[in-house]
Amino acid sequence: MPSLTVQNLPGAVVAVPAGSTLLAALHAAGHDWMHACGGKGRCTTCRLEVLSGAENLTPDTDAELRYRRAGRLLSHERLTCQARLLEGELTARVPEATKLPHVTYSSE
Repeated sequence: MPSLTVQNLPGAVVAVPAGSTLLAALHAAGHDWMHACGGKGRCTTCRLEVLSGAENLTPDTDAELRYRRAGRLLSHERLTCQARLLEGELTARVPEATKLPHVTYSSE
């Protein structure tokens, strides 16, 4: 099964079931993750910084392309509510701007 490792979120090595968004997999594994619009691709609060494995993700969705054109989503970022991991591994980080105040993040 594909897996997501979030480097600065201790204990966050998450199995990503086929067809599941990264956000759904993170929530199913018990991790709290910012998503102001409820996971509908209407904001960028659920984004993550992709460090490696981007080639294992589904192509950018229309929502992600719209935010890229507007300069609100960088080329190395994906929306967890939109992206799905097809195979292999993905290594990522929670961006500073979307860290939750009640979650302890590592400096890694």
